[in-house]
Amino acid sequence: MKRLWTPAWIARHVAMVVLVVGFLGLGWWQVTRAAGGNTLSFGYAIEWPVFAGFVVFVWWREVRHTLRGTPEEAATPAPPAAAGSAPAPGTPVVRRPVRVGRVPATPVDGAEDGDLAEYNRYLSWLNANPGARPGDYPG
Repeated sequence: MKRLWTPAWIARHVAMVVLVVGFLGLGWWQVTRAAGGNTLSFGYAIEWPVFAGFVVFVWWREVRHTLRGTPEEAATPAPPAAAGSAPAPGTPVVRRPVRVGRVPATPVDGAEDGDLAEYNRYLSWLNANPGARPGDYPG
């Protein structure tokens, strides 16, 4: 619970209260305008409380996210494992990305794909004619 009383979290709590009170106040102001005959204000009278609810939703989600994390994991990094040894249980394993080879453009048996060849001719024509539109293609 101490994690929610840091200076950054106190600022978040204050911002949440100020925004919710302000949005609800603006909603009440729109209700009074709507009661005075301004029909457009009925929509705004609904909109401002929805904004206030969204602020509460985001604040509550961030509070839950902060409380789910354990402070021991963030405060003390795990010691590096010796080369060749297995990592300790519970330690996330960092893997290097694997390179994926390119697939050849032509089939392995040597036959050319007719649709692919036609599309490549179309692209080369578009590249050779920069001002042309796709509908101008003669083929």
